[in-house]
Amino acid sequence: MSMFRFATVQGSSVQWALKRNCSVTPSQLGWFYASLCVLSLGIAVAFWFQGATLVLPIAWLELSAVGVALLVYSRHATDGERISLSGPSLVVELENAGRLERAEFHRDWVRVEPQADHRSLIEVSGRGRSVQVGRFVRPELRPALAQEIRQALRESA
Repeated sequence: MSMFRFATVQGSSVQWALKRNCSVTPSQLGWFYASLCVLSLGIAVAFWFQGATLVLPIAWLELSAVGVALLVYSRHATDGERISLSGPSLVVELENAGRLERAEFHRDWVRVEPQADHRSLIEVSGRGRSVQVGRFVRPELRPALAQEIRQALRESA
C-alpha cells in the first residue's frame, strides 16, 4: 500500500474518515450554554429585584433563541462520512443529523468520479446504487480524494 493523504491503513484495510470541521464539541457547547444561562439569569434576577421586571422575561426569550440555535448546530456537529475498503467491499457510511445511510459496493464494480466537474462532489456508484461523498473536503481537494480512492481500489485488488 502507498502512503495516503486522507486515509489510514490498518493491515489490508483502508479507511477514510471525513468530518465536519467543528471547533466546539456538543458537550463543550452544552457547558457553555449552561454557564451562559446561569450568568444571564443571575443578572436578570438582580434587575428584577431592583424593579426592572421586563428584564427577566426578555432574558428567558433570548436564552431560548440561543438554545434553539445551539441545538441545531450541535445536531450537525458530528456529521461525517466514513469510507472503508476491506477485502472485496467498499463501504460508504454517511451520517447527517444523527441519521446514518450505508451503501456497500463490490470493489470490482465500483466507479469513483466527480459528479459534474472537478470541484463537485465525488460520486461512488455501482450496480444501480450511487452515493455522493466529499462534503467535508475542500472543493479543490476533492479530485485528490477521488484519485486516492481509485488508487486504493486498484492496489488492494
